[in-house]
Amino acid sequence: MGGPSSERDVSLATGQGIAKALRSLGANVVEVDVRDENFQLPGDIDLAFIALHGTFGEDGQIQQLLEERGIAYTGEGVEESRLAFDKIRSKEKFEQHGVRTPPWETIDANQHPRMRPPIVIKAPRQGSTVGVHIVKNAEGIAPAIAGSAKYDRELLIEKFVSGRELTIGILGDQALPILEIIPKGGFYDFTNKYPFLNPQAGGGAEHVCPAQLDEKKTAQIQELALRAFRALGLQVYGRIDVILSDSGEPFVLEVNTIPGMTEASLLPEAAAAAGISYVDLCARIIELSRARTEGSRR
Repeated sequence: MGGPSSERDVSLATGQGIAKALRSLGANVVEVDVRDENFQLPGDIDLAFIALHGTFGEDGQIQQLLEERGIAYTGEGVEESRLAFDKIRSKEKFEQHGVRTPPWETIDANQHPRMRPPIVIKAPRQGSTVGVHIVKNAEGIAPAIAGSAKYDRELLIEKFVSGRELTIGILGDQALPILEIIPKGGFYDFTNKYPFLNPQAGGGAEHVCPAQLDEKKTAQIQELALRAFRALGLQVYGRIDVILSDSGEPFVLEVNTIPGMTEASLLPEAAAAAGISYVDLCARIIELSRARTEGSRR
C-alpha cells in the first residue's frame, strides 16, 4: 500500500480497508508502506495483496519486483498490467479486437492535435484522471497539453463523447452491475472521486447502482466491458470505464487493473449490488489471483 504515485493517499486507504477485511477472515496481515523499490517484506509471506494504484502499482513495476523475489501476488501479471496501464497501447488492442472506443490520435507534447475540440487530452500512463484535460475550444489546447506534458511526452488525444459516465466491475468472467457516476460539478476527476481526501474542495458524485438502463442495453454494455477486459488479456479483476453517448452508443474509455477499494470506491459498491460483501470481494480477488498463477505455471 502507499507507493510513490500521485494516488498514494488513496492507496493507503485502500490498503487499510483490505487489511481489515482479510484479518476478519483470520489472515495474518502485515501492512507494508511501499515508498520505492527497496521495500521490505516479512520472510514467511504467502501472498502480496497489491493495493497500489497508479504508477509503480498498476503498471507492472511492483509485479516484476515481486516475481523476481519469487512472491505470489494479487491481480494481473507483469505484461498485462503494463498494457492495461498504457492508454495508448490499450486503444490499439481495443481496435484490434473490435471494442468500440472514442476516435483518437497520439501527439508529441510539442505538436498540435489534428482533431478539433471538443477533445480530451490525456497523459497515457497515469491513473485516477491525473493529467486528463477536457478541452472545449481552441484556446484551451495549449494549456491542456502543457498540463498533461508534466507527466509524459507522448500524449493521447481522444474525441470528447458527451453522455452518461458508467463503470463496470469485472471479477473473473463476471461483469458486475453497471454503476453510473453523476459528478456534482465538472467531470469525474480526482476531487470528485475521493472527496474524503479533500473535504474543502466540495467534490463528490452521486452513484446509481445498478444504473437505470433497460435489460438489453445493460447486457450490451456488460458484454462490451468483458470484451475490453479480455482484449487486454486480463483474467483476475478490474473496472472498465465506459461512456454511454447521448445517441445511446457505449464507448470504452479505459481499464483499471487495481481499482480503488476505499469506502468511497466504485468496485466494492458494484460488488455489493451483486450481493458480494467487501470481505467476500477481497477473498474472491485472492482466489482468482491464485487461479491465474496456477494457470500460468501449466
